[in-house]
Amino acid sequence: MGIRLVGLRETGGNTVVARLAEDGADVTPICGLEEFWADPHHAVTLPPTGPSLAATDVDLVPPVLPDARVICVGLNYLAHLAEGTYAADGIPPHPTLFARWPASLTVDGAEIPVPPDEDGLDWEGEVVAYVGATLTDATPEEALGAVVGYSTFNDVTARRAQKLTSQWTLGKNADRSGPLGPLVPATEVGDLRHGLTIRTRVNGEVVQEGSTDQMVYTVGDTLALISRTFALRAGDLLATGTPSGVGYARTPPWLMQPGDVVDVEVERLGTLRNTVVARPGRAAQ
Repeated sequence: MGIRLVGLRETGGNTVVARLAEDGADVTPICGLEEFWADPHHAVTLPPTGPSLAATDVDLVPPVLPDARVICVGLNYLAHLAEGTYAADGIPPHPTLFARWPASLTVDGAEIPVPPDEDGLDWEGEVVAYVGATLTDATPEEALGAVVGYSTFNDVTARRAQKLTSQWTLGKNADRSGPLGPLVPATEVGDLRHGLTIRTRVNGEVVQEGSTDQMVYTVGDTLALISRTFALRAGDLLATGTPSGVGYARTPPWLMQPGDVVDVEVERLGTLRNTVVARPGRAAQ
């Protein structure tokens, strides 16, 4: 396994970027979060500078700036589009985009609480791309070249809240509903168009299996499109969408309940595992 980068929140509240050991047992600081995103293509290759710390003894957080834009693509796999309530509309000419706030993100191993008005939570295994340079009116080639790394991601969704209105923001920003795996440098991942396998499991059962070469809207094309409306900055994220197999589209619908364990495994990026829990103050079902 090559370079795997995570965030580490220090006692004083500052966040540093750290390298995760191959066995996941230790983390070693590299540099401060702001320093990393000031020149990420250089910082991603920096050697560790601090002492190694046991991962179980530190507060791991996503290596994401507090003011980062987390832009998500919906309906980006043909089979997923066909299984949902939007199938009759056909393939949209442009990607369906929505936003997450960084506060909704969490990490591998974190517990994800079910909001009180939800019957459960849905899974959406996917890949996140990290922007590593300013993009304004970029070409797809320039945009793809600016990507500094990728992570495994689970766009866990509160379906009832999502479907209250035509806008998805509420259902996509439940507390700790966006677990994010370590950042893997783009040089170790390659072009998603060549196909990385995405596999999601709930309690060990495979519920999603697809490949990134099935995306309708590529990373480069999507970032280029966004950059024609607003400038993207180093540290912004693009969640690239999920394959078919989500829970709400099944017969009968299947939503995760407290105690369920969900894994998202992406080739070259690793496996992300989280447990769904009852929200504090709400009895487990």
